[in-house]
Amino acid sequence: MSDPTPLLRPRRPRRRRQRRRRLLLTAVVAASTLAVGGIATVWISTTRMATDAAPAAVSSPLPSPATLSEAPPQSRDSNASNSASNSASAGRIQDPVAPAAPADLTGVTVERVQIPAIDVDAAVELIDRDAAGILQPPTEWADAGWYSAGVLPGAIGPAVLAGHLDTTERAAVFARLKELTAGDTIIVTLTDGTQATFAVDSALDTSKVAFPTDEVYGPTPDAQLRLITCNGPYDDAAQSYANNFVVFASLVAPGE
Repeated sequence: MSDPTPLLRPRRPRRRRQRRRRLLLTAVVAASTLAVGGIATVWISTTRMATDAAPAAVSSPLPSPATLSEAPPQSRDSNASNSASNSASAGRIQDPVAPAAPADLTGVTVERVQIPAIDVDAAVELIDRDAAGILQPPTEWADAGWYSAGVLPGAIGPAVLAGHLDTTERAAVFARLKELTAGDTIIVTLTDGTQATFAVDSALDTSKVAFPTDEVYGPTPDAQLRLITCNGPYDDAAQSYANNFVVFASLVAPGE
């Protein structure tokens, strides 16, 4: 797990590597049952794609939360398949003993997410498991995905939005998450027209094998939001990024 990084540290441009290949994200959710109950662990893996384009540069991350406990190591998904399109292949999810959080029962879902500081204004797809236990990631590179078996944004608990980092040809919806700073707003619009506004608290660049499950998915006393994408060095052998980047945010204005 990476050490906390102070806010507003001078940005260091990410070194560009020649002929680095664009990556197509695959959202992978592995659920594990911890002492605090059934809590799902989410990490984002990648599928290697052939292109010479280099990924967009990003700035230094926000500080990580004050307390982070490590989950047991998780194995990387090695079954992701290549695709010539801009959509990602699915990753596997294990069925938890208990749901990660109570699902919304009103029929209201997430329609859109806006992050003005990084020019994100994206439609939101529902991402969930199919009959085979495969989590279907967002089908469009420009869309975010709401884990619909979890918390509805604005409700008590940690709601989760995941998104692709890039495709073979361009940056994707969450390519600039690392540029966020504390206080930046995230506006989530629901299908009933209500909006919930969150403010960024902190962020974490974490190894997938030490993903802090309880910190990301554990119960919270208030409404919170997590934004997740992939990050870190690229492992050619595993054909995957080694890390995830997680943004933590808290509700500042309830839906109206």
